[in-house]
Amino acid sequence: MTATRVKKLALHLALLAGVLVSLFPFYWTAVMATNTTRDMYRTPPKLVFGPELFSNIARVFENIDFMGSLLNTVIVACSTTVLVLFFDSLAAFTFAKYKFPGHRALFGVLLLTFMLPAQLSLIPQFVIMVNIGWVGTVKALIIPAAANAFGIFWMRQYIQGAVPDDLIAAARLDGAGFFRQYWNVALPIIRPGLAFLGIFTFIGAWNDYAWPLIVMTDPSNVTLQVALSQLNTSHNTDFSMVMAGALLAIAPLVVVFAVFARGFVADAMKGALRG
Repeated sequence: MTATRVKKLALHLALLAGVLVSLFPFYWTAVMATNTTRDMYRTPPKLVFGPELFSNIARVFENIDFMGSLLNTVIVACSTTVLVLFFDSLAAFTFAKYKFPGHRALFGVLLLTFMLPAQLSLIPQFVIMVNIGWVGTVKALIIPAAANAFGIFWMRQYIQGAVPDDLIAAARLDGAGFFRQYWNVALPIIRPGLAFLGIFTFIGAWNDYAWPLIVMTDPSNVTLQVALSQLNTSHNTDFSMVMAGALLAIAPLVVVFAVFARGFVADAMKGALRG
């Protein structure tokens, strides 16, 4: 066996080991969701699926309003993702292809907000929600997250590399205005970048816990992550039930990731073939 083949084999084995290590927490969650809490404390630990999945799921539905919190989360995650994709890509197109007075300073301020910890904005953001009367509503979860600095930064970098200046200049010569240049020229080209941003935003909105916990004051009207936290009690926590709820919460993310990732790869390959 040549040295090149040995290096390739070692690389593949390392990648396989990394995949197995990354997937094990999800496998362990599924195993715990199908067994009882007593089985989790066995020595050696039980690493095979059990028969308790449906009973654990039934107890999740008994203890929390799972479907109501799921609906809230779907509304928030989908609305936030759509708004972020539109506003961030529109702002990024402006920064990437238009040189207006102060654009560098404005983009610098945007990057500064990106570097600040999100926790610093929780209190002033909550005060704003109180003043406009949005506390306890899903609007308080959607509107503040409708645009973010990371998405604008990511899409600006992507647009600068993917959308040729000559193409934008040709569209202007044909009489296309700003929005038509964005919608008809840039948007079809930047779909792989939007797919990544969509995955990133949806997962972030779906898994958000701190802000919904603060602003959703009615325990019966919360998002999924906050509802699942209600399954934890100070004493005698049923971990198998908690893991069953976590498994139910993960399932939609797997579907969304598979759909968006497939589109991301397909559009990227099309772009490579065109190039």
